[in-house]
Amino acid sequence: MMPNYLPLLLVVALTFACGGPEVGGEDAADWGHYLGDRGTRQHSTLTQIDTTNVAGLTIAWSYASGDGDSLGRSQIQCNPLIVEGVLYGTNPVLKAFAIDAATGDERWTFDPAVFSDELFGMGTNRGLSYWTDGTHRRIYYPAGPYLYALDAEDGTPLDHFGDGGRVDLHTGLGAAARDQFVISTSPGIIFEDLIIVGGRVSEDLGAAPGYIRAFDLESGALRWTFKTLPDPGEPGADTWPSSRSPLVGGANAWAGLSVDVERGYVYVPTGSASYDFYGGNRPGQNLYANSVLALDARTGERIWHYQTVHHDIWDRDLPAPPVLVTVDHGGAPTEAVAQVTKGGYLFLLDRDTGEPLFPVEERPYPASDLAGEVSHPTQPMPTAPPPFTRQRLTPDELYPFDSTMNREARELLARSRYGGPFIPPSEEGTILFPGFDGGAEWGGAAWSPDDGLLFVNANEMPWMLKMNPVAGLEGDDSGQGVYAIACQACHGPDLRGGGVFQSPSLLGLAARFDQPQVTALVRNGRGAMPAIGWLDDEQVAAVSDWLLGLSETATPEDIRPEVTGGDKQEASGKGAWPYPYIMDGYTRLRTSDGHPITSPPWGTLTALDLNAGKIRWQVPLGEYPDLVARGIRKTGSENYGGPVVTAGGVVFIAATLDEKIRAFRARDGALLWEAGLPAAGYATPAVYAVGGRQYVVVACGGGKLGTPSGDQYVAFALPEN
Repeated sequence: MMPNYLPLLLVVALTFACGGPEVGGEDAADWGHYLGDRGTRQHSTLTQIDTTNVAGLTIAWSYASGDGDSLGRSQIQCNPLIVEGVLYGTNPVLKAFAIDAATGDERWTFDPAVFSDELFGMGTNRGLSYWTDGTHRRIYYPAGPYLYALDAEDGTPLDHFGDGGRVDLHTGLGAAARDQFVISTSPGIIFEDLIIVGGRVSEDLGAAPGYIRAFDLESGALRWTFKTLPDPGEPGADTWPSSRSPLVGGANAWAGLSVDVERGYVYVPTGSASYDFYGGNRPGQNLYANSVLALDARTGERIWHYQTVHHDIWDRDLPAPPVLVTVDHGGAPTEAVAQVTKGGYLFLLDRDTGEPLFPVEERPYPASDLAGEVSHPTQPMPTAPPPFTRQRLTPDELYPFDSTMNREARELLARSRYGGPFIPPSEEGTILFPGFDGGAEWGGAAWSPDDGLLFVNANEMPWMLKMNPVAGLEGDDSGQGVYAIACQACHGPDLRGGGVFQSPSLLGLAARFDQPQVTALVRNGRGAMPAIGWLDDEQVAAVSDWLLGLSETATPEDIRPEVTGGDKQEASGKGAWPYPYIMDGYTRLRTSDGHPITSPPWGTLTALDLNAGKIRWQVPLGEYPDLVARGIRKTGSENYGGPVVTAGGVVFIAATLDEKIRAFRARDGALLWEAGLPAAGYATPAVYAVGGRQYVVVACGGGKLGTPSGDQYVAFALPEN
């Protein structure tokens, strides 16, 4: 006969195995999941702050998390968690912390010590994951190449999870990936007794594969793997060459995931296959790159997929998690997945089948004329809702505030390729509009279930995509030649860094590093910099010596190698770039006074009506302070970090380079409130309540777009009286 206490123990064991009720994670007062909930809806049901009183918000508290970079390179992109009155976040060097969510008083900190050196030490983290069984409480978060599990009460690592409280994110990617660049900028998502993760890999040749993996919450053991680059004989393998190059990697989910708990599905947005800008060695559609995937969250089995870009050669990664929505479609409520894209489109897909709710047309686009490249003849184009960014660049839409700069922009267009979407990369230079960072980006989109509106912020910054023939550089083992092929895409032709990866300047390197240190950096990578393992020893020595010989005042003429013509033949062998072209670098197209070369708006906030498939409203987001001083307003600006929407009818968003947070009326986009921040809030806010008082908090890390770095989290609330 079973003792009467065993059923209770069985219930406790099953509760733990199934992930528990996640106490606090689903409470309306909490912000218990990355981007609000497991459907990444960025929505709060709280109503204390509404359209009638939002203008009365004041700073309730601020918390200095420490380690901001005085050179303006560090950031905080974290969307914090708030559970039962405790806020969990990360700082510029990825230390985790817990503070009192009503006062900002610190409770604990944890230092993973993964990014610590001056030049390559700044990492990014966009959030954390929370789990509880009602008794034990844990925080899981990625830092560098590891996934950490911490006790939420005191921040100590859980010794029984992985190796002393952490799991190596190379796990499950294969032996060849062991020494490759693998980190995670977005948190995993918890389902039952699993934490499911994506990750960031190199976008260069020889990148690690972007497989999706699930780890056991208790032990850290790998439970399943989904191969986004299918092996021969597996579904999707026929969209690749019969023998896929070992240099192909990527197709990774760096932007985060969403989960439908009732269905047991995890929804995955993937990025492009590497190398990002040349696909001559990977002809075909290239599944499962650039796809929305629905996987069985318990097993990793593919349920369905939908590819949003075929054979990507534009770096059109899916930049944000799919948002789980319920829309009125054909007169009936339909559960769907809403996926925003860098190109400024929204794909609305049935949650069970992946079929588009609005028609998607396969439209023809120009063929590539680069040697060996076979661009896909068509691309999928949603017919509704309309694009939420401009799609076509013309000479009539250039910088209007200075005639000289307008003329310079026209001259640039005259020697470049430009126009609509999916113009292939070229030697002349192809203008990508919107650019590498979107369109939509990693801040995500906010869903208001009350009125069927999806709110998404976007950039309208043009970028240059120029391909250099390697034939003019091949065999040039000078430091300049090696730099042009191996380093220029990230650090720029002038070595001054910036770009999409916020790479540091390499000028004046000798003041900080010696030759063995620079050699080790190139060979092994460090922090956010991947290793460049395909260079031979002589080339590593040459580029190291050359970099150390350049002063802080080096001119472009000192730096840039001459790129000559020559036969466009594929290189081969160790120490050689194996493709006929190398991308010139991530270059924003700005006027000489620092503004986009196009006419405004340069940043927008849009409300998409997903029931009707229309744009309800669109407003400029952000301003340039120097133009404001000249009386030029409402231009919009580049922006990073997303919106949140509340049941009080308010959309909150920071994101802009003018270092402000704003509140808009959800129904019509009217600006209701704005406030200055100690540094730009390039992060998605969180909304929560403690003790009956509602707060809006945002990380103010700055550090992008030339703005100063910061280390503070700032919370706003209505006055207590």
